[in-house]
Order: sequence, then structure tokens, then C-alpha cells
Amino acid sequence: MAVIISVSNRKGGTGKTTTVVNLAAELSSRGRKVLVIDLDSQAHATLGLGFSFSLDHKTIHDLFLNPNFDVDSCLYSTKWNGLFLMPANYSFEHSSIMGDSRLLKEALIKSRFLKDFDFVIIDTPPSLDALLLNALTVSDFLLIPFLPHFLSAEGIISLAKTFLRIVIKDNPSLKLLGFVPIMVNSRVQHHKCILKRIADEYGKDKILPQIRMDIKLVEAFESKSPIKFYAPRSKGAMDYKYLTDEVLKVIARKASL
Repeated sequence: MAVIISVSNRKGGTGKTTTVVNLAAELSSRGRKVLVIDLDSQAHATLGLGFSFSLDHKTIHDLFLNPNFDVDSCLYSTKWNGLFLMPANYSFEHSSIMGDSRLLKEALIKSRFLKDFDFVIIDTPPSLDALLLNALTVSDFLLIPFLPHFLSAEGIISLAKTFLRIVIKDNPSLKLLGFVPIMVNSRVQHHKCILKRIADEYGKDKILPQIRMDIKLVEAFESKSPIKFYAPRSKGAMDYKYLTDEVLKVIARKASL
């Protein structure tokens, strides 16, 4: 049975999609079979995995226009072994979303191929709407990347409230995987203060390995390639390797409880 991880933050530009793409690539490079579901209509994960979208392609957003949509019809392979994608539709109108928060869960239960995957990683939209609620309702874990500044910390607080509401109402098995500090500079005092604030609020053990500032991460995305394959010796590649190590440890630890 696949482990389903939603990667989310209520603020844009937080490294959310970069984390989705690079965590998925790192896991697949270790022999895991990984599916990325791009629920964010900006379609950045779709682009970052080198998928050339056309109007002929079916997308995961078709599900929210037609609840009888077969999600297996929008499952595509990428050019990297073991890494698959359900792409986003960048022209999807959020005002057309059906309100049922269980649509994605029910669709994935019916999937003929989901059982073949080790991990499903969902790139969620940054807004609080039915797409985010669908992602959290189906997921086993929530992973929250954040920039170490005040506004991002406020976004975490807002998302944490949504997380608790989903756990109480729709998905009691949903667990917080942790927080991933993005674009961290350890010499900046403000960064240290924000990291301490999050650690004090949610527990030091919830702070996962940080991702340092690295222009190679930007270059990799522009090249439509995960950093693992674009610049495997870069700081960004090493940081996502360490993050993946810790993610696997946390999941294994929580599974044994």
C-alpha cells in the first residue's frame, strides 16, 4: 500500500513544488516507485518533471469536473525510472471545483495501479479550497516546507489549524511528517529566530533537515529536471538526500508505533 504524502504551505514561493519534485526523484532513485499528483493549477510540478502538457492530455483536475473520471487515464511515466505523474491543468478554474472533500480518496481507491506504488506525493495548491482538503483527506502524512521569515511562519499557523480540523473531521490517521526549512542561511539572525519559534511551537523533532540556498536548484527547475539528475554533487542535491533519509526514518518510526 502506497504511503501518501501531501506537501503544502499556505504561502506561495515556499519551495513547496521544489520539495515535491526533488523528494520524489530521490525516492525513485533508491528503487521506490513514486507517483507525483500535481493538484496545484500553476502546474509547476508538472513542468519541473519535464512533462510537455497539451490539451489532449487528461489531468488530475478532470476529476473535479467529473466525479466519475478514471484517474488511471491521467497516469503518465516520466523519463526517470520509477517516477510517474498525474499532471495538473494550468487552465483549471478553481471556481468550478465540486465541494466533496473525498473525491480524490474515492478515485484513488478505485485505481488499478495505486497498489503498485511505494509513495504518492501530492503537490497541493497554496489556497485553502476543496483541492487542499481533498489532498489532506487522502494523505497519511503532511509535509510543510517554509521560508524562515515572519509571513511564512504565519502561513504555518494557518495551515496547522486546517490540519487539526481535517484530523478531527475527515482523516484521523493523518500525521504531521514535519517542517522543512527552505533557503536557509545559518548566518542570518532572523532565520535562526524563526526556526526557534517553529521548534518551540511544534517541537524540535518536527524540524527536518534544512535546504540551503543553492542557485543549482533554480537552474534544475528551469531545465525541467530534479536536482538529483541535473547537479548530483550540488548542495541542493545533498540537502534533499539528507531530507529523504530523515523522511524515511520518520515514516518507519511512526509505522512502528
